[in-house]
Amino acid sequence: MTQDRTRITVVTTGGTIEKTYDEAGGALLNRSSNVPALVATLRLPDLRITYDHLFSKDSLYMTDEDRGRVLEAVRRHMTDSDAIMIVHGTDTLTVTGELLFRELADLRVPVVLTGAMKPLEMRDSDSIQNVTESLLACRLLPPGVYAVMHNRVLAFPGVIKDRVNLTFSLAGRKAATNSHPTP
Repeated sequence: MTQDRTRITVVTTGGTIEKTYDEAGGALLNRSSNVPALVATLRLPDLRITYDHLFSKDSLYMTDEDRGRVLEAVRRHMTDSDAIMIVHGTDTLTVTGELLFRELADLRVPVVLTGAMKPLEMRDSDSIQNVTESLLACRLLPPGVYAVMHNRVLAFPGVIKDRVNLTFSLAGRKAATNSHPTP
């Protein structure tokens, strides 16, 4: 007996999560996607993952044309995927998320945007956590556009980057903390 496999298309655009250190220039650069290598380290027996590498750039440099390419990729993959995960830079992830929410009224699958505040190569990166949580969210969420990072699932519209706490939250809502009152 074979078990159904969830088909997830991962669309990569670059961002901090995919930056690598350039020893010659001493800078973190977007060159190519490192997400397939990250995913290959995870145990995902019930997933069939395909990749669509659109481009590799810092989201601060994404143009309206780039966001249009992301939108078209989501439209193209909706017919052959059970979910779509978009790896995106955090600086303008919300701009892309709002565009997708506005333009995809006929959405039939969950679309999950994720990224990282620190590159995968850094010791204390949030990359593995965010990718793992996003893959699980792809299997569990109903159709819609979401940001998934730092143990949070936030539905568009109204997702904002919380630059003080280095995470995402919903506009008008205070971010939850992990602190516990002392007895």
